[in-house]
Amino acid sequence: MEILAQITDIFLHLDVHLNAMAAYMGPWLYALLFMVVFCETGLVVTPFLPGDSLLFAVGALASIEGSVISLPLIMALLFTAAVLGDAVNYAIGKYIGPKVFSKETGFWLNKKHLMAAHNFYEKYGGKTIILARFIPIIRTFAPFVAGIGKMSYRHFFIYNLTGALAWVALFALGGYYFGSMPAVQKHFHYIIVAIIVISVLPAVYEFAKAWLENKKK
Repeated sequence: MEILAQITDIFLHLDVHLNAMAAYMGPWLYALLFMVVFCETGLVVTPFLPGDSLLFAVGALASIEGSVISLPLIMALLFTAAVLGDAVNYAIGKYIGPKVFSKETGFWLNKKHLMAAHNFYEKYGGKTIILARFIPIIRTFAPFVAGIGKMSYRHFFIYNLTGALAWVALFALGGYYFGSMPAVQKHFHYIIVAIIVISVLPAVYEFAKAWLENKKK
């Protein structure tokens, strides 16, 4: 329970923790943020890592006068991390995905999450790679499912670039422009919660809709 409380505190107070890390780590913070975004998008076993809220918090910190975080540099790095993450995830799905779908998965690779991403992909096709960027968990599994579905890498790459650019720009720039507002700084943890809730609403809607449809059968 203590570990869970610590993780929750990090998610809700990303600005405080990132500020402390920026002062302590200096340039190494860039490497850490790169790895967090890369792992969240590139490794199917780490969908729990912060994405939207991290980008917003980084943008907000960059807006503070005297901040060690350079907005152009961090956006370029996190865009690269997001693109590379999805590319790796696609490759993993292409080569080992069919085996995963053919057997039960464990805690770290939840088959329900895979099926949710699969259904999302079936509904929206290639646009899933763009839309999924804005939906936690689905974001992590969508490239994996695209690899399984044999989407050509050329098409995937275009969707990957577009989605990564839109995702990083929206949240990082949003954090930068809103983060300097006194009201946002005062209620930053509520903003983070709101971002997380709004991000998962589409997934919740789809799950609820599917559950109701199955119940009617």
